[in-house]
Amino acid sequence: MKTHSQKILDNCRSLNKDREGRRDFLKKIGAGGLLLGSFIFNPIEETLAYVTSNVNRNSSPSDLKITDMRYAVIMNGHARCPVIRIDTNQGIYGLGEVRDHASWRYALFLKSRILGMNPCSIEMIFKKIKQFGYHGRQGGGVSAVEMALWDLAGKAYGVPVYQMLGGKYRDNIRLYADTPRLDDKNAFAEKMKVRIKDKGFTFLKMDFGIELLKDIPGTVINSNYWDISRQWESTDMSYGMTEHPFTQIQITPKGLDIIVDYVATVRNAVGDIPLASDHYGHFSHNEAIRLNLITWHGLKI
Repeated sequence: MKTHSQKILDNCRSLNKDREGRRDFLKKIGAGGLLLGSFIFNPIEETLAYVTSNVNRNSSPSDLKITDMRYAVIMNGHARCPVIRIDTNQGIYGLGEVRDHASWRYALFLKSRILGMNPCSIEMIFKKIKQFGYHGRQGGGVSAVEMALWDLAGKAYGVPVYQMLGGKYRDNIRLYADTPRLDDKNAFAEKMKVRIKDKGFTFLKMDFGIELLKDIPGTVINSNYWDISRQWESTDMSYGMTEHPFTQIQITPKGLDIIVDYVATVRNAVGDIPLASDHYGHFSHNEAIRLNLITWHGLKI
């Protein structure tokens, strides 16, 4: 049981806490230069401006305007990855990547066409710029701009982009591992096996194509002008920068057998696992059909 003196002491302490609490409240009210009485006597506009001073202004997406677009080229190993940033009048920005290592110019020349527009009007902006896209790398600029706009809209509304595209659909997604080609088919097969055993991938993609036939007589026709190993070149008049119909390259039955044997070596090494293919090279539709039928269906025509 507390004595009478202890009870009086507890009451005094309680009163002191109440006084301190009231003093702290008044200090906080006056910290921004707006005293308690100002809530009564100041204009309503000033009062509202004060009480909303810490509100995130990005929650006003209807007032967003595109003010700038810039780029940076990031090197990821051997890959060149141009990334654009679209800035706005509210300080938030969106990022997008120019796909397939294409030039940043494909994106930056769209800048003048979107300045001043609301980045949340994604569909309208896309319809305005899609005419400047094309298949392959030429579509990289339009893709980068659209990606940056979705990034901006997600930040403006404070939700993940997937929520604006219909909501979350799954918790996990199956990934495949791309694998740059090696000239030695056996070494390449072992490299593919590492993707399965050490890294746990259950889906693979392999690169192979016409460059395997360089310097092997009797494997291609009309290659005396082109260096077919320069598939990744980006200089003018190179094999890699010439559109497919203009190279006139054709693969002979001998060349097809070499490519098919390369694929078969990899298939035997990785076993029964999904295996996609990429980067055949520049040759005609007929060779592409024949290669597909022989490689994946075992048919010879």
